Amino acid sequence: MAELILKARRVSKGRAEGEAIVLKEAFSFLGSVDRTTGVICDKEHELAGQSIAGKILVFPYGHGSTVGAYEMLDMVRYGTQPRGILNLRSDPVIAVGAIISDIPMMDRPDGNPLELIRTGDRVVLDADAEVVTIYR
Repeated sequence: MAELILKARRVSKGRAEGEAIVLKEAFSFLGSVDRTTGVICDKEHELAGQSIAGKILVFPYGHGSTVGAYEMLDMVRYGTQPRGILNLRSDPVIAVGAIISDIPMMDRPDGNPLELIRTGDRVVLDADAEVVTIYR
């Protein structure tokens, strides 16, 4: 199994391991995902119908309303939240959502995760050590 290691900045503490789901577009937790199922419900989204629940969610950055942070917290209540989040750069809404939801989150990696990580790869986010490990 091949291994690739990236350095990245911790946004929200913790460690998460799981299957990656890679979104090439900006993402919002308000209106793009059904918080009760974890399924991307925005019909215009590139991965409409796929679940982010229990996955390492990789996307460039977030967008949308501040309510998105509370949608993330609701996902924890339903058990449909991603295990971890990796962004090119974090935005305040996603960062706050990850922190209040206790979801490990990292950004500013030293390589482009949108090119280096494929959906289905096993990824370990160790935000405390500021290291991302990708296994294929």
